[in-house]
Amino acid sequence: MAESIKKQDAELQQLVTFSIGDEEFGVDILKVQEIIRTMEITKVPRAPEFVEGVINLRGKVIPIIDLRMRFGLTTREHDKHTRIIVIEINNMIVGFVVDSVSEVLRIPASTIEPPPPVVSGLESEYISGVGKLEDRLLILLDLDRLLSGEERNALVQI
Repeated sequence: MAESIKKQDAELQQLVTFSIGDEEFGVDILKVQEIIRTMEITKVPRAPEFVEGVINLRGKVIPIIDLRMRFGLTTREHDKHTRIIVIEINNMIVGFVVDSVSEVLRIPASTIEPPPPVVSGLESEYISGVGKLEDRLLILLDLDRLLSGEERNALVQI
């Protein structure tokens, strides 16, 4: 019986879920270092358009990417729900601005399907799958593919 419980646990995927506009997204919790409230973001001249600027987080300068801009959505003012999800991608610490963070979910891997060719207008290369929950769909982002090599180099130079 203990083996079947271990097997079930291995098949669960733990995700941090957040929203951007009307869509709900999830990222692997193991990639998330922390979730913080928005703070003063310093603009950086000649940074890529989707880079909102940088923050000083406990002595580390971290580039901040607005996921709304990255996905080609209209920007919106930060409010009390806006959060920065601090993530390590390709050995680089980056903060992603999201409209709100919802919860930590554990969903069975069997409920995750590969992304359809076109998902809500987002470029499907960023999407690792779609989680089918009881009453909604959850778009799973592949953060390693969210930035091209060229864009990562631009962030390193900030």
